[in-house]
Amino acid sequence: MKNKYVSPILKWVGGKRQLLPEIRKYIPKKYNTYYEPFVGGGAVLFDLQPPKAVINDVNSELINLYKVVKYNVEELISDLKKHKNEAEYFYKIRAWDRDTAFYQSLSDVERASRIIYLNKTCYNGLFRVNQAGQFNSPFGRYKNPNIVNEITLRAVSKYFNDAEIEFKNTDFEEAVKGIEKDAFVYFDPPYDPISYSANFTGYSKGGFDRNEQIRLKKLCDRLDGMGIKFLLSNAATDFILDLYKDYKIEIIQAKRAINSKGDARGEVDEVLVRNYE
Repeated sequence: MKNKYVSPILKWVGGKRQLLPEIRKYIPKKYNTYYEPFVGGGAVLFDLQPPKAVINDVNSELINLYKVVKYNVEELISDLKKHKNEAEYFYKIRAWDRDTAFYQSLSDVERASRIIYLNKTCYNGLFRVNQAGQFNSPFGRYKNPNIVNEITLRAVSKYFNDAEIEFKNTDFEEAVKGIEKDAFVYFDPPYDPISYSANFTGYSKGGFDRNEQIRLKKLCDRLDGMGIKFLLSNAATDFILDLYKDYKIEIIQAKRAINSKGDARGEVDEVLVRNYE
């Protein structure tokens, strides 16, 4: 029985909440272990609520947050209540990761609390870091941001504890090592940019270029060769359409911010690629 309160804790670049009705159509009816090597905000994971899953992200702060939600949710809720929706306070908390020694002295709970606080109060509510891996979104000036969503945090914590979830913080290829034939993999990598101005790879330092997209495609080929089902989301660029031309491709519409300005939004074509009927 799925819990309707299990939903994303953070707003994440390229989050899949609005596309869930389309994605659900293509989820296999049967599989044993669910894998998500680019879990991000976890919209698909939390919608499916599989009883057995391996979730991964290269962003260590995100994986730390999920572990804290599983093991220390009440301490996290208490710490979140300390935060203030004020610009001066926001920039003070944001600057914590500029001081490496200080940042390393923080507890896992304090780091998780900081990420939720910044995500709920920053402009456009997105997790974004610079090339040094430092959070760099400005203050959002929202009147009543929902910094302490106790219902969602406790629901996600319960799901993480009731299910058999393995958390990984590694490269996407490493994330599926040891995968067995009856598994199902959902890939939601950073998208191939539809234009240079739309090239947003700021959820982790390092970015995700076309060489990475090709490396991911080769992994999909290996999984296909092993008889493992995969579903992949990406932008419907000519590059991606050509890269995955040997697989089943569905083009779907998504409302996205199509450049750096939050008010410049529109319908953009995305793809769902799969290797099964």
